[in-house]
Amino acid sequence: MAPPPNDIDDAGLVARARQGDNAEPLTISEISALLKRTVEDRFGYVRLRGELSGVKRAASGHFYCALKDEGAVIDGVMWKGNAARMNFRAEDGLEVIATGKLTTYPGRSKYQIVIDSLELAGEGALLALLEKTRARLAAEGLFADATKRRLPYLPQVIGVVTSPTGAVIRDILHRLADRFPSHVIVWPVLVQGQGAADQVAAAVRGFSALTPGGPIPRPDVVIVARGGGSIEDLWSFNEEVVVRAIAECSIPVISAVGHETDTTLADYAADRRAPTPTAAAEMAVPVRADLAMTLADLGARQRRAVYRPVELGRERLAARVRLLPRPEALLQVQTQRLDDLADRLRRGLGEQSAKGRERLAGAAARLSPSLLTRATAEAGRRLERARLVPALLERPLRERADRLAALTRVMSQLHPEKPLERGYAIIRDTAGKALTTLAEAAGEGSLVLQFRDGRLDAVPVGARPPNQSPPPPAPAPKPRPVRSAPPPKQDDLFG
Repeated sequence: MAPPPNDIDDAGLVARARQGDNAEPLTISEISALLKRTVEDRFGYVRLRGELSGVKRAASGHFYCALKDEGAVIDGVMWKGNAARMNFRAEDGLEVIATGKLTTYPGRSKYQIVIDSLELAGEGALLALLEKTRARLAAEGLFADATKRRLPYLPQVIGVVTSPTGAVIRDILHRLADRFPSHVIVWPVLVQGQGAADQVAAAVRGFSALTPGGPIPRPDVVIVARGGGSIEDLWSFNEEVVVRAIAECSIPVISAVGHETDTTLADYAADRRAPTPTAAAEMAVPVRADLAMTLADLGARQRRAVYRPVELGRERLAARVRLLPRPEALLQVQTQRLDDLADRLRRGLGEQSAKGRERLAGAAARLSPSLLTRATAEAGRRLERARLVPALLERPLRERADRLAALTRVMSQLHPEKPLERGYAIIRDTAGKALTTLAEAAGEGSLVLQFRDGRLDAVPVGARPPNQSPPPPAPAPKPRPVRSAPPPKQDDLFG
């Protein structure tokens, strides 16, 4: 309130106390403290709706921002403990509802709100934040189709990131058991609320870090699953930490978050999106019965492919056989020619016989004793005139002598008693027959061992009757003289 006019007129150089005035002057700190207490008492709990601006996180962990609308701006601060519990990433332009208390900041003569919690102002703001985050991550290439990997056709191990107590894991296990039973490893996580995003991201990175052949089997495919819900319930799967973990996972990932109409950023980052957790199990493995039928069909096709050339060959062979002439038709000309030649042969033999008989009759008419005597005398004279050359007789004799000597040497080497000179022995039975096998020798009651210088009687141990001493050895027979080969017979001169 403006001072009275007389006070203005009486203003002086030095402040003086006036009569009846009990208002002592206040210091700046005192008025600031009064203002602070008044504001905090009057506005101890407020909820403000506005657009975030100037969002900043200090190194200490405190959160600073400004809330504005069309006509005013108010500063806000959220201390580190409450800032760590925010369920979304605050960014400029988001419409939020801040809950806290108003206070003043004497150092700058400002009033501000100390925020206890910060929430998005409705689903519209939440969707705007979602779209903004999606555009930023897409610009980084996290959702590019070129980074998507093919799922393995028949995974041996399947990793599932979900809540261990919900219906989702039961649906997945039941569907896998129906289609193709597989080894399933469940990584239990929270799928909603504070800390859910960090647990899901840690589970995906944990599966990716497993070593092949280690104590824990490394999955061939990972399923990130959650049941349906509102956009707030599914918000953990829109967090950047989850999206980056899925995009960086070295194992193919199937995202099965919510129902068919629900879409999260995890669906964009995953290699495949399933409308439901049950559909994710169907994507992960084939139907075993269908696979067996496919294998049977391929086997049948393979057998048909193998037999088809044989069948075609048989058909072509049968067609060619039908085109071939009959054997009787092929031999008709030759048969007729054979009959003609046989007939000609009979006629020719008859004619030749007749001519021979005529010549024989003529020769017999010309034969007489005087002719024979004269021919014999002529042959004797030619024999007397013939002179024998010794070389004609010596050469054949020498060649045959060489062949005989070679045969003699071979015979001496192949003689059955020749190995006796090298220390071998021949086993014979009592009749003198040589025995060549153990079975023949074991069946004899006594044996004769022939050595180079004589013979020795022996009894096989297995053939000796029990409690019977071996028979006395028979006297060694005198060695038989070796007959020398008969001298080669002289070849006949006239062969």
